Amino acid sequence: MPARSVTGVSVESDEAAAPAMPASAPSRDLPERRTARLGLSGRLFLVTVAFVVVAEVLTYVPAVANYRVEWMSDRLAAAQVAALVLDGRTGEPVSEALESRLLAGVNARAIAVRGGGAQRLLAIEPMPEQVADIVDLRDVTALSAIRGAWRTLVAPVREPIRVIGEGGIGFDRVEILLDEAPLRTAMIDYALRLLVSSLIIAAAAAGLVFVVLQVLIVRPVRRLATSITVFADDPEDAGRIIAPSRRSDEIGQAERALGRMQRSLADQLRQKRRLAELGLAVSKISHELRNLLTGAQLLGDRLEGTEDPTVQRVAPRLVGTLARAIRFCEATLAYGRVSERTPLLASTPLAPIFAELPDLAALAAHPVSVQVAAADLSVQADPEQLARALANLVRNAVQALDGAAVPEAAVRVVASRGAPGRITILVADNGPGLPARARENLFAPFQGSMRSGGTGLGLPIAAELIGINGGTLTLDASEAEGLSGARFRIVLPEG
Repeated sequence: MPARSVTGVSVESDEAAAPAMPASAPSRDLPERRTARLGLSGRLFLVTVAFVVVAEVLTYVPAVANYRVEWMSDRLAAAQVAALVLDGRTGEPVSEALESRLLAGVNARAIAVRGGGAQRLLAIEPMPEQVADIVDLRDVTALSAIRGAWRTLVAPVREPIRVIGEGGIGFDRVEILLDEAPLRTAMIDYALRLLVSSLIIAAAAAGLVFVVLQVLIVRPVRRLATSITVFADDPEDAGRIIAPSRRSDEIGQAERALGRMQRSLADQLRQKRRLAELGLAVSKISHELRNLLTGAQLLGDRLEGTEDPTVQRVAPRLVGTLARAIRFCEATLAYGRVSERTPLLASTPLAPIFAELPDLAALAAHPVSVQVAAADLSVQADPEQLARALANLVRNAVQALDGAAVPEAAVRVVASRGAPGRITILVADNGPGLPARARENLFAPFQGSMRSGGTGLGLPIAAELIGINGGTLTLDASEAEGLSGARFRIVLPEG
C-alpha cells in the first residue's frame, strides 16, 4: 500500500467510542477446608505469610499497573521524536521507508500530533473504523490504571488501542494508535520478573519475622507451658519450679508470677502432706489412748466402791479427768475422718430436732435452761447431720454457761424465715460472750475453745456439717459488736 503523509487531516476526537469491555468471569467460591489444629508456632507462621501476601499484593498490583502507564508514556515520547522529524521536513515529501522506520521505532500503527492550529498524521495503513480502548495519560488515576492493566492481562483485544498524551515542544497533544499484543507481552515479562523478586523478598521477610516471633514469643510461651506440665507431675519437687528470665515485658512478668505461684503451691502441698501424716499419727495415737483410758476408767469405777476415805475423795476427780480425756480422744478421731458422708437432703421439719435439744441442759452442773421455737418450719437438709450440728452448738453454749456460773442461764434456739427461700436458725445464750482472741480462730480446729478441757472441735465440725448441706454458719453481728452473750446464725434452704 502506498505511503501517505497528510497535513491538515482531522483526527478522531477524544470522545470516539471504544468497544465495550467483556464482562469478567463470575468468581467461584473456594470450598471450605478444615485445617488441622496447629500450635502457636504454626499459627504465627500462617499469620505472617498472610500479612506478607497482603503486603505484596498491595505493592505488586500497582507496580504492574504503573509499568503499563510508563510503557505507553515511552511510546508517546518516541512519537514526539518522530513528529519532530516530520516537522523538520516541512515541504519535503516523506518516503515510505522513513515512515516505516519512524512507526516501527514507536511500535505504533499511526501517530497524530496537534499544535499551532494544525494537525499532522503519520500512517502507512488505513485508519481503523473503531478502537478497542482509549487511554488518556493526561488524566490517569490509580484505579483506572489498575483496571486497565487487569483488562490488558486478562482480556486482551485484537483491535488497536488509542493512547493520548501531552505534547512536547511545538505540540499541544500527541496520539498514537498501537496494537496491545506487544504491551501485553512486555507486561507479562515484567510481572513475572517482579513476581520472582517479590517472592524472594517476601520469603526472606516472612522467614525473618517468623524467626523473631519464635525467639521473642513462641519459645518463651512454650517454656511456660512446659514448666506448668512438668510441675504438675510432681508439685512438691522444688527443682521443677520455673527459673524466671530477666525479661521486663509481659512474658517476664508471667514467668515471675508463675514462679511465685509454683513456690507457694509447693509449700502448701508439702505442709498439707505433713499435716495429713501428722493427723494420721494423731488418730492412731488417740485410738490407742482411748482404749487405755477406757480401761483406766473401769478401774476408777471400781475404786469408787472402796471404803477408804482418801480413795472416796480422789476417785470422782480421777473418773472425771479420765472421762474428759476419753471425750477428747473421741472428738479427735471424729474430726480426723477424711470427710463427712454425702448428705441425704430431704425436707426436714425442725420441731422434732429442736425437741431433743433441751436434754443437753443435763450436761451442766449448774441450772441451765434450753428454750426452742421451731414455728413449724422445715429445711432442706440431712436430718442426722443437722441434729449433730445443732447439738454441738447447744452443747458448747451450755458448757460455756456452766463454766461461767451465770444466774438464770439460758440457751435459746429460734427458727424463722429470712431471705426468700431461706430459713434462719439463731442459737444464742446470755453468757459473757466470746473474747476477741476466741473470735479470731473461732472455726479453726483445736484453737477456738476457751473452756478448760475443751477440744475446740465443736464449732469446726458444726460449720462443716452445715456447709455440706448448702448452708452457712456465722457468728451473729450482735456478738461481733461485743454485746452480751454469744449468738450463732445458721442459714439453710427452706424445705
